[in-house]
Amino acid sequence: MIRLLALDVDGTLTDGGLYIDSNGNESKRFDVHDGMGISRLQRSGVTVAIISGRYSEPTALRASGLGISILHNGVVNKKEVLQEIAQGLGLVEEEVAFAGDDINDIDCIAWSGNGFAVNNAIQKVKETADHVTVKDGGHGAVREICDWIIEYNRNLAESSGGLL
Repeated sequence: MIRLLALDVDGTLTDGGLYIDSNGNESKRFDVHDGMGISRLQRSGVTVAIISGRYSEPTALRASGLGISILHNGVVNKKEVLQEIAQGLGLVEEEVAFAGDDINDIDCIAWSGNGFAVNNAIQKVKETADHVTVKDGGHGAVREICDWIIEYNRNLAESSGGLL
């Protein structure tokens, strides 16, 4: 059973584009379908966390808007943070999924029981992942992952007679 989905942001929850105006204000584009997938996944009992290598205020605002309370925004060692989150929740690797797109996500993808690469991830990330989405980051890939986890957990619960 997957009990935690941890997500990278730039290139996974977004298309990787950064919009910075002449005053230095940053904005990002998030997909509403991804947000609905996250909300559905949380309602199914799965914890969602965000681990971003870059600090960004728009990331904090999006996490808050989605009710994601586990936010690590501007992290150097993502794997260390992911392991700390899992340990704090009493989870083992097999209960953890991680989704990313770039080289700084590889260790998390390899460590987690279900590592996901978004379709537009770099090749090395795709090669490391257990699953590669059909959709690109920022364009429904996270919704695809959330829907997959919901179905995966449902199938596990049904096959175990609900004893999970």
